[in-house]
Amino acid sequence: MSADRLEAAIELLGRLVAFDTESSKSNLDLVAFVESHLRERGVVFARVPNAAGDKAALFATIGPMRDGGVILSGHADVVPVTGQAWSSDPFALRRDAGRLYARGACDMKGFCAVALAMIDEFRAAPLERPVHILLSYDEETTCLGPLDTIARFGKDLPRPALCIVGEPTLMQVADAHKSVATYTTRVRGHEAHSSNPALGASAIEAACDLVAALYRFGDELASEGDPSGRFAPGASTIGVGTIHGGTARNILAKDCSFHWEFRGLPGVPIDRARRHMDACAAELLASRYSSRPFQVSVETITEVEVPGLAPEPGSPAERLAFKLARANRTIGVSYATEAGRFQGAGIPTVVCGPGSIDQAHQPDEYIEVGQMAAGIAFMRELARESS
Repeated sequence: MSADRLEAAIELLGRLVAFDTESSKSNLDLVAFVESHLRERGVVFARVPNAAGDKAALFATIGPMRDGGVILSGHADVVPVTGQAWSSDPFALRRDAGRLYARGACDMKGFCAVALAMIDEFRAAPLERPVHILLSYDEETTCLGPLDTIARFGKDLPRPALCIVGEPTLMQVADAHKSVATYTTRVRGHEAHSSNPALGASAIEAACDLVAALYRFGDELASEGDPSGRFAPGASTIGVGTIHGGTARNILAKDCSFHWEFRGLPGVPIDRARRHMDACAAELLASRYSSRPFQVSVETITEVEVPGLAPEPGSPAERLAFKLARANRTIGVSYATEAGRFQGAGIPTVVCGPGSIDQAHQPDEYIEVGQMAAGIAFMRELARESS
């Protein structure tokens, strides 16, 4: 039975990775495939579309159709493969030496495949508490994909008692992760010939001053460290990913923008870096440009703020995950997940899933077959605990 279930999960993984569900693209073909899988097994499900109608989440319930039970949450979107050197087709599952290679195999279609493969066993078990499965979208960009579904909990959808997010943790139980907030800062300067800088204001120069201020703030955060001692790196962090501006070498740039992020430890205000940026920008404009006969401006746009996951020692989610994973301690992870969305809705949540985050987002991404087997064992225990 275990070997058959594992092979079924691997076959499903092959079907899931064949759909190119990069976050910028529609996921509706994958959704239709999973709906067919659910329909064939008599599983009640709801499609929850986004506002544009080009993407959807799926919420399915096995067992009694009522509140309570556990929700197994996974996302089906993936990061791009553009520019990466893959050894084989990233959208065709390749099995080699105990590893399963494909985009999303680890992050996190492996977990989704395991959950879908276990439906037959969940249905065969005398479940007293429901097992819910949620497949979401846009986790890799905004983590907004599950919100419309969460908003329906306790209304026209059952409200789960607790949540397990199946991001890759090597089947360890994570009860905490950092937040992530992403921003674009736009600087508007004044064009002039570069031979006389006093006649203009370079947006690039001002942007570079602000980027430098951000990295000095990052040093400040590093000096504060991580009082819990649970995270690597052991501090909240700042990162600037891209910067664009200017039209020619000998023109003071009129426009410059840079894209940056803040990853905060649990308990650190998610807008802390944004407030620091606003203060630095105000100081720069007042000290350097206030007397100029033209306007220089700085605008920072918040793109997304993904809440962190705060530890809840002894929560129902932690206690159940300990039983299922046969663990007795928790870990913290530095990457963000959708877990904070569920916790923010009052649902106790932990992160626990097959695979290693070290393999995610890379060319030749893979998940080990042994990790898929561990995921099946975990969910088999869930069937027993829910009966």
